[in-house]
Amino acid sequence: MAAPTDLTFKKVKVTDKGQISIPVEVQRKMGISRGDELLLIAKGERIVLEKPERLTELLEDEFSDLQAATEEALRGLWLNEADDVWDRYLSQVEN
Repeated sequence: MAAPTDLTFKKVKVTDKGQISIPVEVQRKMGISRGDELLLIAKGERIVLEKPERLTELLEDEFSDLQAATEEALRGLWLNEADDVWDRYLSQVEN
């Protein structure tokens, strides 16, 4: 992974069709090959291009604790004995 201070600045032009070309040295540095898909993320006045697998890795790291918390919260809802009362009631009403 590149160091935070490892910045590359390149000027690109937008074509009439709204396309840009990524300079070859940036493609090599980032491991981008012909046919690769990139995610374009826009927020405010900022545009970021990211490889989907890299974004997935970042999100997994960023939200790793969220999955455990979510599973715990859902387990509390699903295993709620008070909810079983409603299940029994609904099964009686439907019959």
